[in-house]
Amino acid sequence: MSNNLISDVVLEDVACPNGCSKHDEQLFTAHDRLHNLPGEYCVVRCRVCGLIRTNPRPAPESIGFYYPDDYGPYLGSQITMENEGFKRVLRNVYRAIFPNNSQVLPPLPPGRLLEVGCASGAFMGEMAANGWVVEGIEFSDSAAASARANGLSVHTGSVESAPDYRGPFDLVIGWMVMEHLHDPVGALSKLARWTKPGGWLAIAVPNAGSTEFLLFKGAGYALHIPNHLYHFTPETLAMLLEKSGWKVERVFHQRTLANWMGGLGYKLDDWSAPGWLSRPFKNYPGAPGLLTLLLFPLAWLFSLFGQTGRMTVWAQRKDDACDRIGKAE
Repeated sequence: MSNNLISDVVLEDVACPNGCSKHDEQLFTAHDRLHNLPGEYCVVRCRVCGLIRTNPRPAPESIGFYYPDDYGPYLGSQITMENEGFKRVLRNVYRAIFPNNSQVLPPLPPGRLLEVGCASGAFMGEMAANGWVVEGIEFSDSAAASARANGLSVHTGSVESAPDYRGPFDLVIGWMVMEHLHDPVGALSKLARWTKPGGWLAIAVPNAGSTEFLLFKGAGYALHIPNHLYHFTPETLAMLLEKSGWKVERVFHQRTLANWMGGLGYKLDDWSAPGWLSRPFKNYPGAPGLLTLLLFPLAWLFSLFGQTGRMTVWAQRKDDACDRIGKAE
């Protein structure tokens, strides 16, 4: 660990959550690139089950240091209910033009929905407008307060510490949140208990099984150290879900090159390239436009081989996993 790390960040050395004997392989080290906060962290892979994780890592009472109020996902998800209808139309048009499978959901009728890591509630507001009864869990005080100000029911804190919910829920969603959890098995098991028989889970996570993960190593755009505590491949995520009471039904490899472009920008920084050269690549994931449309055929091709670096996964509670639903795109 770097000597630059502030003294009040407590670290913990945690074993593989699958219960494997401690026999890890260090892959590389990395640091925070989003806010340039201090600290150098190791990324290791369990030699028994293959699960990749950040270890040692900030303990739950210290991880908030790496989630300042200007943390991008919090800012990018703020909404205003009075103009949400117009924004929803624009989002639907955009998704039709750039179908990257990022938030594809099982084709269920409206029911009870829980969003884990709901930020300021943009997606919850959209689902509520479509007839769902929604609740959320959000780690950030400010983001959760913003969601509640818009009339949404949100618990502030981690899913691990959340109280029992009214449920049961028909659908639980988590967009780029499972990799942030300190106790993914405990959290996913709790979510399974809150879900009704035949209920569904839809999550999106970075794919550490794609080539870009090992190609860019510590400069990977989706690595997001130390906020991301786990780095899942399709196989290790399925293993963890199975252990937690879920069965994977579909895996969508998102049709986007955001990770590749962002990682290239970070790599250019490491090579001391001028800012005018690296900046457009680093900004690409957060500001898609015409280039996204031009690169879509390549992104579609990468997705066929599971190489876009992002995946959306559907899972069903194992006690009702035999009840299949139709395929959807």
